[in-house]
Amino acid sequence: MRHTRRTIAVTALAACALTGIATGPAAASTDVLLPHPGPEGLVWVPEQTGDGGVASGGAWEGLPTVLTVACEGGGQVRVTMSQETEVAALTVDCPAGKTGVGSVAMDPGVVHFGSFSIGVDASKDDIRWALTVTQPES
Repeated sequence: MRHTRRTIAVTALAACALTGIATGPAAASTDVLLPHPGPEGLVWVPEQTGDGGVASGGAWEGLPTVLTVACEGGGQVRVTMSQETEVAALTVDCPAGKTGVGSVAMDPGVVHFGSFSIGVDASKDDIRWALTVTQPES
């Protein structure tokens, strides 16, 4: 009976390894496209691949807003930020083997109080990207 339980446990661990399921703490990637934005950050998407986006709240219209996008993989990402209507858009080139970065700064009042959404349209499914939205106080 003891041998059977050990065999089942070893088989389960091997199956998890083959399917990519982590059985312990995941190692943190040191290859960060954009660092954490700190206390001025409203949104931080540390890494995503292909098309995607994010929705968030907490914007304040009395501060400027900065949307920053980084990507790599050969191609482009088209990014739009909306609050009922589009408030910002940018296209960032994503070179193969290195990081492309783009940002758009909006004056106070362009982004209104409340929620917003960001859509990312990648030209290829394997493009890796990250984004931040900050509202700097100075």
